[in-house]
Amino acid sequence: MVEQFKHLGTTVTYQNSIQEEITSRLKSGNFLSSNLLSKNKKIKIYITTILPVVLYGCETWSHTLTEECRLRVFENRVLRRMFGSKRVEVTGEWKRLNNEQLNGLYSSKNITQLIKARGMRWAEHVTYG
Repeated sequence: MVEQFKHLGTTVTYQNSIQEEITSRLKSGNFLSSNLLSKNKKIKIYITTILPVVLYGCETWSHTLTEECRLRVFENRVLRRMFGSKRVEVTGEWKRLNNEQLNGLYSSKNITQLIKARGMRWAEHVTYG
């Protein structure tokens, strides 16, 4: 019996686990630490290049809270690389941005909201086809 295989670029497992698929997607969409690009360019690259790679086929994923957490951690890591650190004016120290600050700087839907919206759109298409 085959444990897992690739079909149309998606990893299919015997137990219908999405963990391996998400892991491979996160690895393929993890870059943007260059200081040569502006923040706006990095955001455009993230939205047009990285998110489609990571979210390919997500409409049919049956993910759990663990996978949602992994995806949010990935997104926050990418956003931290894009926006960098924040300098505290009083002490002059550099401080890592927290998740709320990142969400404020990145005004689009977060990755789990995108997955849920795509899943609902796909379900409507299948239902009303």
